[in-house]
Amino acid sequence: MRNADQAQAGRRAALVIAATAILWVAATFIGAKLGLSQRALALFDLMALGGFLWAIWMIYNIWRARQDNQGR
Repeated sequence: MRNADQAQAGRRAALVIAATAILWVAATFIGAKLGLSQRALALFDLMALGGFLWAIWMIYNIWRARQDNQGR
């Protein structure tokens, strides 16, 4: 993976983190205002957890690609 590709992948991971956080806060706020059940709010929490785990996976892949490039 080239440096430009790594930079683009890093920006993509940052966007996933930011979008997940914003959507999570918005869903929690709107859900509380609408009086959604704790079960529905927990679903939003699980979706946010999935988004954050996906971002961690993306960051791990970037790190691995950098490790591979250092040996060459």
